[in-house]
Amino acid sequence: MYIIPIAWLYVAVMMAVAEGASSNGSILGAIITLLLYGVLPVALMVYLMGTGSRRRKNLAQERSLAGFEPDAGGHAPAAAEDAAVAPVRKEP
Repeated sequence: MYIIPIAWLYVAVMMAVAEGASSNGSILGAIITLLLYGVLPVALMVYLMGTGSRRRKNLAQERSLAGFEPDAGGHAPAAAEDAAVAPVRKEP
């Protein structure tokens, strides 16, 4: 999962080194290059890649705290009917 961010950071570090070692470059330019081309995009990408796992983890935690065990069907369970209330029927 982390091979792409590692490779991207490697490229960004090499760009920053080239910027800092250049005769027209500066250390400040190298730092800005590293931040804008490396750290910020990788942080955003890792955050977006982890969204699904965070959502599943939060959902599992909520279900375990509530004691909710999903059944096979998608319908709500039927409530117990009160014996004092007659079912509604059509008139004959």
